[in-house]
This record gives sequence, C-alpha cells and structure tokens, in this order.
Amino acid sequence: MDNDKINIGISSCLLGESVRFDGGHKFNAYIANVLKPFFHFIPFCPEVSIGLGIPRQAIRLVLAEQQIICVGSKDDTLDVTERLEQCAQEQQDWHRQLSGYIVKKDSPSCGMERVRVYQQKMPVRNGIGLYTRRLMKNFPCLPVEEEGRLGDMVIRENFIQRVFIYHRWQQLMAGEVSWSLLTDFHARHKYIYMSHNQKKARELGKWLAQHHQLPIEQVCRQYLEQMMALLIIKASKKNHVNTLKHIQGYLKNYLSRSDKQELEQSVESYRQGLLPLIVPITLLRHHFMHHPQQYISRSYYLQPHPKELMLLNSL
Repeated sequence: MDNDKINIGISSCLLGESVRFDGGHKFNAYIANVLKPFFHFIPFCPEVSIGLGIPRQAIRLVLAEQQIICVGSKDDTLDVTERLEQCAQEQQDWHRQLSGYIVKKDSPSCGMERVRVYQQKMPVRNGIGLYTRRLMKNFPCLPVEEEGRLGDMVIRENFIQRVFIYHRWQQLMAGEVSWSLLTDFHARHKYIYMSHNQKKARELGKWLAQHHQLPIEQVCRQYLEQMMALLIIKASKKNHVNTLKHIQGYLKNYLSRSDKQELEQSVESYRQGLLPLIVPITLLRHHFMHHPQQYISRSYYLQPHPKELMLLNSL
C-alpha cells in the first residue's frame, strides 16, 4: 500500500483494464486524469477473481424464491452468488486499509444501487451488486460511490470530503485514542458537520458531551456511525451560508465596517450563485491570518488538507 496517498479501491475496468465480460473496459477519464494523482487506486475485478474468463457470459441478478441470486444471462445454471459473496469476504484485509471505494454502476457484481434485478424476464432497478453489497455490509462506514454518480458535482464533492474525513479518522484510530483526541477531532470537523446538517451536527456534539463516561472504544464506534450518517447528507448552499456567518461572528470585534461589508457581500454573492464557495472561505482565511483564533485556525472547514482543497477547487 502507498503510504503517501489515500488508498481507494476501484473496479478495474474504470482504470482501463480489459476485464469486462466482452473483453472491453469502461475507462473513466475523470477518475484517471483528475483523481488518480491524489489517491492510490487499488483495482480489483471480482468476476475475474472468482475465475470467470475474458470474454465470458454476462451475469445478471435474478429474484428467485424471494432471494436475489447472480446467474448467467444465457445459462442460468451458472450460479456465482456464493462465489461473489465469498470473494468479498476474502478481501477484507486490504478492504480494511481503504478510505473509499469507487465501483462500476449497473454491474451485478459491483453496482452500488439501482442494479437490474430480473423477475419473470422483466428487470426492476432495485438491486445491489453482490460483491459491493457484502463490502458495504462488512464496512458500513466506508465511503462508496459509483463512477456514474461522480459526474454530479455535489455528489463528487460529498464523496471526496467523506474520503478525507474517513482517512483522518483511520489515522486517529491507528494510535492510542483518548477523550481529548476525540473531542479535538470533533471540534476540528464541527463546521463541516454544520454545512451538511445543522440539527444533526448539534445533536452529535451534544451526544458526545453526554457520553464521556462510556468506554472510549464504544464511544468511538458509535461516533463514527453517527458521523458518517451525517456526512452522507449532501451539504447545501443554505447550510454553507449559515456556517460562514457563524464563523464570521468570531471577527465582529476586529473588522472595519468596510471589511465586514465586503465579507457579507461575498457570502451573499455565494448564496446567489454569483461566486464559488472558495471565495468567502479565502476571504475569511485572510482575516483570520490577521486576527487569529486558535479554534478557527484548526478547523478543517477553513483549512482542509491541501490535496482536498485542490480537488474541491476544481469542482
């Protein structure tokens, strides 16, 4: 594993590997050209891993006796259901080292959602690829996304942010965890939480404060579950504006009237869609350089990881 970059699992075909049932691939230019320089991609194809050849008979999900199975599209005696499930189980050691996973949409093995499930020859888009289903069951907090959905700017930003935060959590858990380290982690991410959902952000902070008597391992496990459930909610412009104004409050006794007006105008222009989010954030960072506040200076909302900032700036 590459120690300098964040580890991301990925369906092999998305990097241009010719592992598809027809001998082709599904090379994704955005992933290869924009994301790859920032992440260490670990390609994997479960269908090849379980011994299906290239080329091969396509497989599909079928509802049979109230259970979803994965069989050959031409020969339904080819049943690879257990093999795909077992394949995901066998990969847990390296899955555990991942901070995210990008899967191939519509795939009966890798699709994350809305995969065709056939019942009496009529498909319904309500399935999950069997390999990915087991992956997400084993690691329910791991950020997983389909390559097709990464074309949506909001979904893309949400996934990238979750990956970086999950990676920071893994780094925290790799050492000896203490209550002070956990509360510091929460404080540094508080404004990010607020930009996703104000109510749930307050609830998470309140929950953490009320459970300091519990064993730290239990608190960490439950905190992670709540944090990732909060972060999967897409950040909204309204919540960003509220967060920006909250942070702006720390400067109210330090800025001149003209500086306050400039800052307020930049936030309003962002709200109206006239400026990108990075503009008011950059302006806030400028003012906090001259009027430092330790709590704010450590916030990842204003000071994201450099690689994360570069990626989000390209959105």
